[in-house]
Amino acid sequence: MSTYIKNSNTDFPKIDTSQMIEVDRLMIEEYHIELVQMMENAGRCLAILVKERFFDGDVEGKNIVILAGTGGNGGGALVAARRLHNWGAKVQVFTTAEEKKFTPLPLHQYRILKRMGVPISLAEVLPEKENIDAVLDGVIGYSLNGNPRGFAAAMIHWANFQKVPIAALDTPSGLDLTTGKLYDPIIKADATLTLAMPKKGLFTSDARKVVGELYVGDISVPKELYQESSLRIETKNIFRYSDIVRLY
Repeated sequence: MSTYIKNSNTDFPKIDTSQMIEVDRLMIEEYHIELVQMMENAGRCLAILVKERFFDGDVEGKNIVILAGTGGNGGGALVAARRLHNWGAKVQVFTTAEEKKFTPLPLHQYRILKRMGVPISLAEVLPEKENIDAVLDGVIGYSLNGNPRGFAAAMIHWANFQKVPIAALDTPSGLDLTTGKLYDPIIKADATLTLAMPKKGLFTSDARKVVGELYVGDISVPKELYQESSLRIETKNIFRYSDIVRLY
Protein backbone atom coordinates (compact mmCIF):
# COMPACT_ATOMS: atom_id res chain seq x y z
CA MET A 1 0.00 0.00 0.00
CA SER A 2 1.33 3.45 -0.95
CA THR A 3 2.52 5.84 1.75
CA TYR A 4 -0.21 8.15 0.45
CA ILE A 5 -2.93 5.59 1.18
CA LYS A 6 -3.59 3.93 4.52
CA ASN A 7 -6.05 1.32 5.72
CA SER A 8 -8.42 2.46 8.43
CA ASN A 9 -9.06 0.65 11.67
CA THR A 10 -11.46 3.41 12.68
CA ASP A 11 -15.24 3.29 12.63
CA PHE A 12 -15.78 6.61 10.85
CA PRO A 13 -18.90 8.72 11.38
CA LYS A 14 -21.17 8.58 8.33
CA ILE A 15 -23.14 11.53 6.97
CA ASP A 16 -25.99 12.03 4.53
CA THR A 17 -26.36 14.37 1.57
CA SER A 18 -28.01 17.17 3.55
CA GLN A 19 -25.12 17.15 6.02
CA MET A 20 -22.59 17.26 3.17
CA ILE A 21 -24.39 20.28 1.71
CA GLU A 22 -24.11 21.93 5.12
CA VAL A 23 -20.40 21.08 5.30
CA ASP A 24 -19.93 22.84 1.95
CA ARG A 25 -21.91 25.85 3.15
CA LEU A 26 -19.94 26.19 6.36
CA MET A 27 -16.65 25.77 4.54
CA ILE A 28 -17.45 28.69 2.25
CA GLU A 29 -19.54 31.03 4.39
CA GLU A 30 -18.08 30.53 7.86
CA TYR A 31 -14.52 29.27 7.37
CA HIS A 32 -13.79 31.07 4.09
CA ILE A 33 -12.36 27.99 2.44
CA GLU A 34 -13.43 28.45 -1.14
CA LEU A 35 -14.94 25.81 -3.39
CA VAL A 36 -11.96 26.05 -5.74
CA GLN A 37 -9.70 24.95 -2.85
CA MET A 38 -11.93 21.97 -2.06
CA MET A 39 -12.09 21.06 -5.74
CA GLU A 40 -8.32 21.16 -6.03
CA ASN A 41 -7.91 18.89 -3.01
CA ALA A 42 -10.53 16.46 -4.31
CA GLY A 43 -8.91 16.20 -7.73
CA ARG A 44 -5.43 15.85 -6.27
CA CYS A 45 -6.54 12.97 -4.04
CA LEU A 46 -8.30 11.25 -6.93
CA ALA A 47 -5.23 11.53 -9.17
CA ILE A 48 -3.00 10.12 -6.41
CA LEU A 49 -5.39 7.22 -5.81
CA VAL A 50 -5.45 6.32 -9.50
CA LYS A 51 -1.67 6.59 -9.82
CA GLU A 52 -0.91 4.56 -6.71
CA ARG A 53 -3.72 2.00 -6.77
CA PHE A 54 -3.92 1.17 -10.47
CA PHE A 55 -0.42 1.97 -11.78
CA ASP A 56 2.02 1.34 -8.91
CA GLY A 57 2.91 5.02 -8.70
CA ASP A 58 3.72 5.68 -12.37
CA VAL A 59 1.20 6.81 -15.00
CA GLU A 60 3.76 7.73 -17.67
CA GLY A 61 2.30 6.80 -21.06
CA LYS A 62 -0.95 5.39 -19.64
CA ASN A 63 -4.15 6.16 -21.55
CA ILE A 64 -6.65 7.54 -19.06
CA VAL A 65 -10.15 8.76 -19.93
CA ILE A 66 -11.85 11.30 -17.68
CA LEU A 67 -15.64 11.58 -17.77
CA ALA A 68 -16.85 14.90 -16.39
CA GLY A 69 -20.17 16.54 -15.68
CA THR A 70 -20.65 20.31 -15.56
CA GLY A 71 -20.81 20.69 -11.77
CA GLY A 72 -18.50 20.27 -8.80
CA ASN A 73 -17.96 16.56 -9.29
CA GLY A 74 -16.87 17.17 -12.85
CA GLY A 75 -14.61 19.99 -11.72
CA GLY A 76 -12.77 17.66 -9.35
CA ALA A 77 -12.32 15.14 -12.16
CA LEU A 78 -10.87 17.90 -14.37
CA VAL A 79 -8.34 18.73 -11.65
CA ALA A 80 -7.38 15.05 -11.57
CA ALA A 81 -6.99 15.16 -15.36
CA ARG A 82 -4.52 18.05 -15.05
CA ARG A 83 -2.48 16.22 -12.42
CA LEU A 84 -2.36 12.98 -14.37
CA HIS A 85 -1.39 14.83 -17.54
CA ASN A 86 1.44 16.55 -15.68
CA TRP A 87 2.64 13.15 -14.43
CA GLY A 88 2.92 11.85 -17.99
CA ALA A 89 -0.42 10.16 -18.63
CA LYS A 90 -2.12 10.43 -22.02
CA VAL A 91 -5.35 12.02 -20.87
CA GLN A 92 -8.60 12.40 -22.79
CA VAL A 93 -11.56 14.29 -21.31
CA PHE A 94 -15.19 13.79 -22.29
CA THR A 95 -17.95 16.01 -20.94
CA THR A 96 -21.74 15.85 -20.58
CA ALA A 97 -22.19 19.32 -22.11
CA GLU A 98 -20.38 21.93 -24.13
CA GLU A 99 -18.15 24.54 -22.51
CA LYS A 100 -20.78 27.29 -22.20
CA LYS A 101 -23.00 25.08 -20.01
CA PHE A 102 -20.40 24.52 -17.29
CA THR A 103 -20.89 26.19 -13.93
CA PRO A 104 -18.20 28.78 -13.09
CA LEU A 105 -15.61 26.80 -11.12
CA PRO A 106 -15.68 23.65 -13.25
CA LEU A 107 -15.49 26.01 -16.25
CA HIS A 108 -12.31 27.45 -14.73
CA GLN A 109 -10.81 23.94 -14.59
CA TYR A 110 -12.04 23.22 -18.13
CA ARG A 111 -10.28 26.30 -19.49
CA ILE A 112 -7.03 25.42 -17.74
CA LEU A 113 -7.02 22.04 -19.49
CA LYS A 114 -7.96 23.68 -22.78
CA ARG A 115 -5.01 26.07 -22.46
CA MET A 116 -2.74 23.09 -21.71
CA GLY A 117 -3.83 21.39 -24.90
CA VAL A 118 -5.47 18.42 -23.18
CA PRO A 119 -8.05 16.88 -25.57
CA ILE A 120 -11.62 17.71 -24.46
CA SER A 121 -14.67 16.47 -26.35
CA LEU A 122 -18.40 16.24 -25.90
CA ALA A 123 -19.56 12.75 -24.94
CA GLU A 124 -21.23 12.23 -28.31
CA VAL A 125 -17.80 11.20 -29.63
CA LEU A 126 -16.78 8.62 -27.02
CA PRO A 127 -14.03 6.38 -28.44
CA GLU A 128 -15.19 3.04 -29.79
CA LYS A 129 -11.96 1.03 -29.94
CA GLU A 130 -8.89 2.38 -28.21
CA ASN A 131 -6.19 1.15 -25.87
CA ILE A 132 -7.59 2.56 -22.63
CA ASP A 133 -5.90 1.80 -19.30
CA ALA A 134 -8.32 3.42 -16.82
CA VAL A 135 -11.47 5.56 -16.60
CA LEU A 136 -12.25 8.30 -14.06
CA ASP A 137 -15.92 8.87 -13.26
CA GLY A 138 -16.76 12.48 -12.43
CA VAL A 139 -20.16 12.54 -14.13
CA ILE A 140 -22.66 12.96 -11.25
CA GLY A 141 -21.98 13.61 -7.57
CA TYR A 142 -24.35 14.04 -4.65
CA SER A 143 -26.67 16.18 -6.81
CA LEU A 144 -28.05 13.02 -8.43
CA ASN A 145 -31.80 13.31 -9.08
CA GLY A 146 -33.26 10.14 -10.54
CA ASN A 147 -31.93 7.98 -13.35
CA PRO A 148 -28.99 9.44 -15.30
CA ARG A 149 -30.10 10.61 -18.74
CA GLY A 150 -28.67 11.81 -22.03
CA PHE A 151 -24.90 12.02 -22.34
CA ALA A 152 -24.49 11.13 -18.64
CA ALA A 153 -26.23 7.79 -19.21
CA ALA A 154 -24.24 7.16 -22.39
CA MET A 155 -20.96 7.80 -20.54
CA ILE A 156 -21.90 5.37 -17.78
CA HIS A 157 -22.79 2.61 -20.24
CA TRP A 158 -19.59 3.26 -22.18
CA ALA A 159 -17.38 3.17 -19.06
CA ASN A 160 -18.84 -0.11 -17.82
CA PHE A 161 -18.28 -1.67 -21.24
CA GLN A 162 -14.53 -0.89 -21.31
CA LYS A 163 -13.48 -3.64 -18.88
CA VAL A 164 -10.69 -1.47 -17.43
CA PRO A 165 -10.30 -0.09 -13.89
CA ILE A 166 -12.80 2.65 -13.06
CA ALA A 167 -12.25 5.16 -10.26
CA ALA A 168 -15.29 7.16 -9.15
CA LEU A 169 -15.10 10.56 -7.46
CA ASP A 170 -17.22 10.83 -4.30
CA THR A 171 -19.72 8.24 -5.57
CA PRO A 172 -20.26 5.99 -8.56
CA SER A 173 -22.51 8.02 -10.87
CA GLY A 174 -26.03 6.70 -10.40
CA LEU A 175 -25.80 5.93 -6.65
CA ASP A 176 -27.83 7.87 -4.07
CA LEU A 177 -25.33 8.79 -1.35
CA THR A 178 -27.96 9.00 1.39
CA THR A 179 -30.11 5.92 0.77
CA GLY A 180 -27.75 3.70 -1.20
CA LYS A 181 -30.37 3.33 -3.95
CA LEU A 182 -28.96 2.18 -7.29
CA TYR A 183 -30.34 4.09 -10.24
CA ASP A 184 -30.12 2.94 -13.85
CA PRO A 185 -27.60 3.16 -15.40
CA ILE A 186 -24.93 3.19 -12.71
CA ILE A 187 -21.14 3.12 -12.78
CA LYS A 188 -19.61 -0.14 -11.59
CA ALA A 189 -16.41 1.18 -10.04
CA ASP A 190 -13.31 -0.68 -8.95
CA ALA A 191 -12.49 2.09 -6.47
CA THR A 192 -14.48 5.03 -5.14
CA LEU A 193 -12.90 8.06 -3.49
CA THR A 194 -15.52 9.76 -1.36
CA LEU A 195 -14.66 13.16 0.07
CA ALA A 196 -14.24 14.58 3.57
CA MET A 197 -16.45 12.09 5.40
CA PRO A 198 -17.99 8.74 4.44
CA LYS A 199 -21.57 8.94 3.17
CA LYS A 200 -24.26 6.63 4.54
CA GLY A 201 -25.37 5.36 1.14
CA LEU A 202 -21.95 3.87 0.40
CA PHE A 203 -22.35 1.19 3.07
CA THR A 204 -25.51 -0.64 1.99
CA SER A 205 -25.14 -4.14 0.61
CA ASP A 206 -26.36 -3.00 -2.82
CA ALA A 207 -23.96 -0.05 -2.91
CA ARG A 208 -20.96 -2.25 -2.19
CA LYS A 209 -21.64 -4.04 -5.49
CA VAL A 210 -20.84 -0.85 -7.45
CA VAL A 211 -18.48 1.07 -5.14
CA GLY A 212 -15.56 -1.37 -5.34
CA GLU A 213 -12.86 -0.47 -2.84
CA LEU A 214 -13.96 2.53 -0.79
CA TYR A 215 -11.54 5.33 0.09
CA VAL A 216 -12.06 8.71 1.72
CA GLY A 217 -9.97 11.73 0.73
CA ASP A 218 -9.02 14.77 2.80
CA ILE A 219 -10.28 18.05 1.32
CA SER A 220 -9.11 19.95 4.42
CA VAL A 221 -12.36 20.36 6.33
CA PRO A 222 -11.49 21.87 9.74
CA LYS A 223 -12.34 19.51 12.58
CA GLU A 224 -14.04 22.43 14.35
CA LEU A 225 -16.54 22.69 11.49
CA TYR A 226 -18.07 19.31 12.28
CA GLN A 227 -18.81 20.50 15.81
CA GLU A 228 -20.90 23.48 14.66
CA SER A 229 -24.47 23.50 16.00
CA SER A 230 -25.94 22.64 12.60
CA LEU A 231 -23.92 19.39 12.45
CA ARG A 232 -22.67 18.25 15.88
CA ILE A 233 -20.68 15.36 14.43
CA GLU A 234 -18.03 13.76 16.59
CA THR A 235 -14.93 13.25 14.47
CA LYS A 236 -11.67 11.39 14.85
CA ASN A 237 -8.24 12.24 13.52
CA ILE A 238 -8.88 10.18 10.44
CA PHE A 239 -6.27 11.74 8.15
CA ARG A 240 -3.46 11.70 10.70
CA TYR A 241 -1.17 9.54 8.59
CA SER A 242 -2.46 9.96 5.05
CA ASP A 243 -4.63 12.18 2.84
CA ILE A 244 -6.33 9.03 1.52
CA VAL A 245 -7.71 6.30 3.78
CA ARG A 246 -9.22 2.99 2.71
CA LEU A 247 -12.46 2.05 4.45
CA TYR A 248 -13.29 -1.30 2.81
